[in-house]
Amino acid sequence: MKGVYSLLLLTISNLFMTFAWYGHLHLFKKMAWFAKMGLFGVIMVSWGLALFEYIFQVPANRLGFVENGGPFTLFQLKVIQEVITLTVFTLCAVFVFKTDKLGWNHVVGFALLVAAVYVIFKKW
Repeated sequence: MKGVYSLLLLTISNLFMTFAWYGHLHLFKKMAWFAKMGLFGVIMVSWGLALFEYIFQVPANRLGFVENGGPFTLFQLKVIQEVITLTVFTLCAVFVFKTDKLGWNHVVGFALLVAAVYVIFKKW
């Protein structure tokens, strides 16, 4: 179960990360109070969101790491995190931010990421 909890926490963490890093570029600009903020204010809001990213990211890595009783090595955790990051980002960009459309090149790129996961997890 530690692996499942780790994946769930990584996904929640990446939702916060996506909004901290990219929300101000499109979504938050639609909020009047946020649109009036200067760069410093935007940085502070993003930093506050990033705090929640870490609140979920750190326990996810601790739970998932093999030396703490989890199923994943450091390399495996990193590759999983990257795939989750790109998946969450893509879903947010297409369905929440609505700034991009999913193209064939994105699908091919994700297939290559799945191949990377396979290569990292395979016992050679």
